[in-house]
Amino acid sequence: MMLPLPPVGKSWKQVLAQLPQEQQDELLASLKDDEAGLLFNDWWLTARREQIPPEGDWSFWLMLAGRGFGKTRSGAEWLIDQHQYQKCETSAIIGATSMDIRRFCLEGESGVLTIARNHFRPHHFPSGPKLEWPNGSRTLIYTAEEPDRLRGPNHYAAWCDELAAWNNLEETFDMLMFTLRVGNPKTVITTTPKPLQLLKDLLKDPDCVVTSGSTYENRDNLSAKFLDRMKRKYAGTRLGRQELMAELLEDVEGALWHSSTLERNRVWQTPELARIGIGVDPAMSTTDASNLTGIIAAGVDYEGHGYVFGDHSIRGKPKEWASKVVSAFEAAQSDIIVAEKNQGGDLVLSNIRTVSDSVPVKLIHASRGKTTRAEPVSSLYEQNRISHVGYLPDLEDQMCAFVPGNIKKSPDRTDALVHIITELMLQPGHHAGTWGRGRSV
Repeated sequence: MMLPLPPVGKSWKQVLAQLPQEQQDELLASLKDDEAGLLFNDWWLTARREQIPPEGDWSFWLMLAGRGFGKTRSGAEWLIDQHQYQKCETSAIIGATSMDIRRFCLEGESGVLTIARNHFRPHHFPSGPKLEWPNGSRTLIYTAEEPDRLRGPNHYAAWCDELAAWNNLEETFDMLMFTLRVGNPKTVITTTPKPLQLLKDLLKDPDCVVTSGSTYENRDNLSAKFLDRMKRKYAGTRLGRQELMAELLEDVEGALWHSSTLERNRVWQTPELARIGIGVDPAMSTTDASNLTGIIAAGVDYEGHGYVFGDHSIRGKPKEWASKVVSAFEAAQSDIIVAEKNQGGDLVLSNIRTVSDSVPVKLIHASRGKTTRAEPVSSLYEQNRISHVGYLPDLEDQMCAFVPGNIKKSPDRTDALVHIITELMLQPGHHAGTWGRGRSV
């Protein structure tokens, strides 16, 4: 391929549009026939430079980029090219689940079956599962749920989609590597980053070319409302830095919680719970510079496993945060509210009573320091006994910055978390099987 790459952040279509007609004609006239054909392929013409496969002899192309960057389209176009032009006889697609592969890699708006040109469109055999291309080559489909299915076959190329979301990550990747044993095998990895050792190892691999970029680099193809909403809600948060800016976040040295621990135990649905509660760390002032009132919803199942599923923390007047506490209590069908009374004493209870005179409230006097109270809860996380349901970005940012002896700002959300987890999981007599009813939230 002699045609040069367009400038970073640009497509050839954008470059040509900015040139005077005379220079456009001169550039096009200088191209060889195969280069001209390549340029006027829809994808090559419109792809940004970062979406075009790197030149040179590489084994891994790691696209470590934010949501909406265009990773899936790049992976799908690369796979098509391997079969149409690179004499690839057998390739592999590996995703987190079969549903993910079907929805994104195959049938999504950037999937192989959607973007393949009519003259070179593969036939999909779901029962295989595999793709058969018009020239007789094949793409075999695997999931990280069944690593052993990768035993046996040979592959010339592989596309690993959202590798950071795989279960059985190390085992699946190792099994794949054993199959890439013919030709000059190449692997494309399209994923948003997570602090995983495998990704860190790939970044150090001399045979790995890395493409990184943020969600905002694909703004021409994304909704302006979506971009604005993402910026307002997630800018500056750890979740935003990871999912939008594609930063591979390192854990804060000395922090009681690590993002890798939270990721390892994250779930997406709350099971039936035996007991549910709301933790409250009340703010004692109401100015714009005041701390938030931390309001965290959590529960524990019949096996004694904890689930944190809501962050309702707000900055507001006593009546406002009390209303938020009660609404969170009712929405989760909770059993108890646990609130710290250190500074406010009975004022905390009276604030809640102005909203509801029936919700059960337990006031605690936090006689020990924040670190001493937080350490047993941190240990439960390390023991894989607590899961977060979905993402709780503001709470998780605060938890992962909680360094004993270096707490510069009140960890209001984390304090509320510690209050309710202590009540649900660390009080004497509170263990699996001791609570009455079960609920799903």
